Amino acid sequence: MSCKPGEPCHEGVKRRRALAVLGLMGIIFLALSGVSFINSRGQVVPSKVTYAGFDAVRGKRVFQSYNCMGCHTVVGNGAYFGPDLTKLYAGVGPAWLEAFLPSAGAWPTSGAVKLQLQDKAIAAEAGVDTIEAYLEKYPAAAERINRRGGKSTHMPNLPFSRDDVHELVAFLKYTSEMNTEGWPPVPKVDGLTFAQATPMPVAAQQAALSPAEGAGPAAATPISASAHGAELAEENGCTACHAKDRQRLVGPGWGGLYGSTVKLADGSSVVADDAYLTEKILKPDAKVVAGFEAGVMPSFAEILDADQIKDVVAYIRSLGGN
Repeated sequence: MSCKPGEPCHEGVKRRRALAVLGLMGIIFLALSGVSFINSRGQVVPSKVTYAGFDAVRGKRVFQSYNCMGCHTVVGNGAYFGPDLTKLYAGVGPAWLEAFLPSAGAWPTSGAVKLQLQDKAIAAEAGVDTIEAYLEKYPAAAERINRRGGKSTHMPNLPFSRDDVHELVAFLKYTSEMNTEGWPPVPKVDGLTFAQATPMPVAAQQAALSPAEGAGPAAATPISASAHGAELAEENGCTACHAKDRQRLVGPGWGGLYGSTVKLADGSSVVADDAYLTEKILKPDAKVVAGFEAGVMPSFAEILDADQIKDVVAYIRSLGGN
């Protein structure tokens, strides 16, 4: 609007004031943007986090591709069908996650976690190499094993490759290192703060699983080889991947397996006899079954002795076959 003749014109002043305000807002925006990227915020970024040589960025892509946030939350974002995963790695550690993710339909047992610690890379990430030290360091893993180890979960067995598992663990390691600014909040009601549940100490867990003193000769009643093999399969997490019937889980079902002809990935076939099953337990990648991936099943060479392997094979034989 132009100024009328004889009246003072304030249009230029108003314009300069408007430009000054816009300039000030721009300076404030740039300053806040710069502060959000300085290292003093202490916020970790996924590109800086790796696990056993695997990248958290790739793990984030795996997490997204399987729509994990359709059931879980990270820093409260996602769905609430499953627990928040933000600090899961810090609580349960890498060996528990390595045991759980490939066969998520069942909760890991102490034997399954112990098996993962045979991998030097996983033990190095955990900072311990024995199951006793691991459960002391990661009490959330001890609590989960004690309360529900070997039981079924509500999760499906997802077709994760071995690399997928490593990358997911890398991503969960990253989320555990995030500065969540106090998330999750501690619930309060009328000024009362509810303490978090304290997991049972490892020593108490072992005492609970040990035979009671003075139990008498009845506690040492011998059991059959197949029954002992069933116990070993349960304790070492075998049943999380192999069903008692012919159902395919992570691995083939054991029902009717003994004595059957197994087709291998290289096109050949082999009879599932004692020798084949023993080799499969000791060297799982020596003969990969058609339709299954190598590198998923770990070796039990350092976990089970020769007699225990015979008992597991006896158990598989007892489930029927040709």
